[in-house]
Amino acid sequence: MNCLSLPRVLKCSIGSATHVFGGSSSSSSSINRLLSRAGSAGLVISRSKFHLPDLPYDYNALEPIISAEIMKIHHTKHHQAYVTNLNVAEEKFEKALKEDDVREQIALQSALKFNGGGHINHSLFWVNLSPIKEGGGEPPKGQLLSAIQKEFGSLEDFISKFNASTVAVQGSGWGWLGYNKTNKRLEIIALPNQDPLTTHAPLLGIDVWEHAYYLQYKHARADYLKAIWEVVNWKIVAERYAEAQ
Repeated sequence: MNCLSLPRVLKCSIGSATHVFGGSSSSSSSINRLLSRAGSAGLVISRSKFHLPDLPYDYNALEPIISAEIMKIHHTKHHQAYVTNLNVAEEKFEKALKEDDVREQIALQSALKFNGGGHINHSLFWVNLSPIKEGGGEPPKGQLLSAIQKEFGSLEDFISKFNASTVAVQGSGWGWLGYNKTNKRLEIIALPNQDPLTTHAPLLGIDVWEHAYYLQYKHARADYLKAIWEVVNWKIVAERYAEAQ
């Protein structure tokens, strides 16, 4: 069975993330395989398991913006659960393929999408962030800043529009800055649950599931969104943007 090819623009953006984790070709192919599965019905038999990536900083490195308690639970419990459940779903799917059980293959799609999306989204999210002492929160420059100004007016206007769109997500979900390769524009996209951004190159994703902020910000999602820009890693966003074009 052949896997539908992954759009190059997505390979580029995921490549930026795996570069930050250490540039592992196996990590890149692993996430590329996952994106192919999450975004289409053209699925493949895979033999390697997915693994929880290490964070590029300590759990307390984003304080006081995000507490060490939140980061540790978010990474070792929530993200780990997506990885574990994804591997279980993949094993079941491979079994269904071998047995030519189409009904079971279809039934597993939701689990693959949810847990696969959770793994993709969080793998990108961790490198979206950086400690303040290591450049977190430093405004974007160059081509990325020019593109933001062209599309949204100013960086401040972009943040305001992004926050307004993302705070309005009903229940759980994500806010994204994505690059639309068709019209060559930056766009803000809000997605529910753990749906991965497959229609654009994902440049910046912010998790607005309650587990990302509730222990610190309680019900005040807007306060979390206002604060998180203090630790956004614009350097990585700029690299993804350059690779996506």
